[in-house]
Amino acid sequence: MKKLIMAAALSTSLLALAAQAAEPLAFQGVMKDLGRHMQAVAGAIALEDWAVVAKTAPLIAAHPQPPAEEKARIIQFMGANMGKFKSFDMQAHEAAHKMEHAAHEQNGLQVIDAYREVQSACLGCHQSFRKPFVEHFYGKQ
Repeated sequence: MKKLIMAAALSTSLLALAAQAAEPLAFQGVMKDLGRHMQAVAGAIALEDWAVVAKTAPLIAAHPQPPAEEKARIIQFMGANMGKFKSFDMQAHEAAHKMEHAAHEQNGLQVIDAYREVQSACLGCHQSFRKPFVEHFYGKQ
């Protein structure tokens, strides 16, 4: 009887973990929103619409954080790489602020340079962490 109860508990735990792994993280929504904001900025740069850049850059700089429980799971997964992960986020944050200030000054070259810095931070993070992150949280290769 004891073995049956333990097997049922283990089975329930495994099903809960599988459901949790398949369920999209709030972090995925944050990344999608950041992608949309970066696309909006790219379009605004092409049109030299500095007001749109100035309005959108803070949305990139101050993007929402995932819920505490999810954030704890991400921190646990990142382990010793958490500093590198946070560094990419800070680089993007600081560059987005530069982009906002350059847009207020209507300085297109500085906006483009700051946009490149944001995009470079995003790319570095994605190249370092996207594949193992997706494999770990979604079981996809």
